Amino acid sequence: MSAIHEPNNRKILHIDMDAFYASVEQRDNPELIDKPVIVAWPNERSVVCAASYEARKFGVRSAMPVVKATKLCQNLVFIPPHFEKYRLVSSQIKNIFGRYTEKIEPLSLDEAYLDVTDLGKAKSATEIAENIRKDIYSETKLTASAGVGPSKFIAKIASDWNKPNGICVVKPQDVISFITPLNIRKIPGVGPVTEKKLQTLNIDTVGDLRYLSENQLIAICGKFGSRLFQLARGNDQSPVRNNRLRKSISVETTFEQDKPLSTLGKSLEPLCEKLWALMISKNLNAKTVSLKFKTSDFQALTRSRTFHELIPSLDALLIAASLLLQDNTLPHNRNYRLVGIGLSSFENPNDSSPQQKLL
Repeated sequence: MSAIHEPNNRKILHIDMDAFYASVEQRDNPELIDKPVIVAWPNERSVVCAASYEARKFGVRSAMPVVKATKLCQNLVFIPPHFEKYRLVSSQIKNIFGRYTEKIEPLSLDEAYLDVTDLGKAKSATEIAENIRKDIYSETKLTASAGVGPSKFIAKIASDWNKPNGICVVKPQDVISFITPLNIRKIPGVGPVTEKKLQTLNIDTVGDLRYLSENQLIAICGKFGSRLFQLARGNDQSPVRNNRLRKSISVETTFEQDKPLSTLGKSLEPLCEKLWALMISKNLNAKTVSLKFKTSDFQALTRSRTFHELIPSLDALLIAASLLLQDNTLPHNRNYRLVGIGLSSFENPNDSSPQQKLL
């Protein structure tokens, strides 16, 4: 049986900007301060890219359909995304990180892991985190929250503990008491499906997970079960990776009622918006677009195309999705229960290869 929390001397930070896109817009337009702002395209099929804390008080969250958000808060202020501006601010923040450590693992434009183990000999990890937060505010007028812990798992949960503009420090000896009462959804990777499976066994908290063996968790959650077994015991040795390479990103939707192929274009529009916002937030650039389908009889189908140039805009992504949807080999005599869209072949904007041209 795995030991409960294997001690280590690592010092990991997770720095997470507060309502990043919305906060940038409020900073640049003081008239938006204290107003329920959402960063989103103002049409019925859009999704929320980001919500200010004023909007979150009404239950509005990122990735939520705009239609639902407007029902929760009738006074929402719509601001269209300005991704290039967010990238520039993100670059400022990354430069600040670089003053303190070379061990930086960006997760998106607004969050990153930092390993400050070696630096901790001169300064405490808490002091480093506070200095980073002060530098960010001094130079960008934006607030960031920080989690400090002996692992990436603990630091990420801690960064959300005292948001916004807060810090939470979890010492190695406090790991078990910190995670035991947490809801299982606090564990990165546990989504609604996994949560539902575990709740059927009366597993609601991280502490409850420790009543299940590793084999039981594997039977329920597949390979992820082994990681759950370790995380429930506070064990996470995953390193901070400077150049973590992501292979693909995707979003999908399952319909309440199966739909004919001719109507799937309307469903793809909000998915494209959601995927584009996700790609920008991850600071990625892609050349390959893929569509995923599942027919009413559960047949899985995919169609993809790789272009010569990086996909330059949301409009270009919509065009690429439309071209794939017109593939003559897709069955027209069946209904579809799921459609999804993905991006891959991520490259530096200066790279190129002799593939098909998008526009």
